[in-house]
Amino acid sequence: MEHGTKRFAMTRARRVLNAVVGGAVAYGVGPRDLHLLTTRGARTGFLRTVPVSLVENTDGRFLVAPYGEVGWVRNIRKEGYATLRRGGWIELVSVVEVGPERAAPVLREYLDHPRIFVVGPYFQVTPDSPQEDFEREAPRHPVFEIVRSTVVRI
Repeated sequence: MEHGTKRFAMTRARRVLNAVVGGAVAYGVGPRDLHLLTTRGARTGFLRTVPVSLVENTDGRFLVAPYGEVGWVRNIRKEGYATLRRGGWIELVSVVEVGPERAAPVLREYLDHPRIFVVGPYFQVTPDSPQEDFEREAPRHPVFEIVRSTVVRI
């Protein structure tokens, strides 16, 4: 870990915050980019759900891992698909991991948002950093493009 970058730890406070945010998102409350991501555990097979913030732009829809290679990243790499839930909608998505050149502008857009106050300490770049810095940062924050989806109303 390089100097100045915070390492992610799942604390009791983070679990409580995730539960509160997750409950709100499940009912469709909160920022529209927030969704509940559910993946199947790579080792256990149990379903795991975490709140995530999507980046949607003219290039597509993307999942960003602000805390690095956490559980959902390992799970989605193994399976290649997950579900996103918001309010009364569930979306089955297929994803592919993108390389640093494609991830860099997505990471910039991800940080150029009020969420920077929560995730900023985990990055070594700011929204004003040059493209090359984002390309160097990309391997520490996997980015997945949603390539196919099916939406179901529940």
